[in-house]
Amino acid sequence: MTNTMENTREESAIRFLESFQDAGHSALEAVRKFLDTVDGVFPDVSREGGPRQKIIDSAFKMTEELLGTSNKLAQKIVKVTEDALGEFEKNAEVPKK
Repeated sequence: MTNTMENTREESAIRFLESFQDAGHSALEAVRKFLDTVDGVFPDVSREGGPRQKIIDSAFKMTEELLGTSNKLAQKIVKVTEDALGEFEKNAEVPKK
């Protein structure tokens, strides 16, 4: 039974991590499409600090914050899950009277 629990836990962790990876890829793809749109609306303007540059900088900052928050959430969920599974396994090993 322990082997089955370990396999299930490992498979769940892998699916969980893949979901976060997929979300990260989706966020990056959304930013790429957004930047393509900005490029289409604002021609290549070499002036530093212009509207195009401000929009692009904001998009990257937003993406950085989104991925940072996503990573923190994933770490917290993994920690809570590990704690809960450890507690479950500890209680499962104690013989019931």
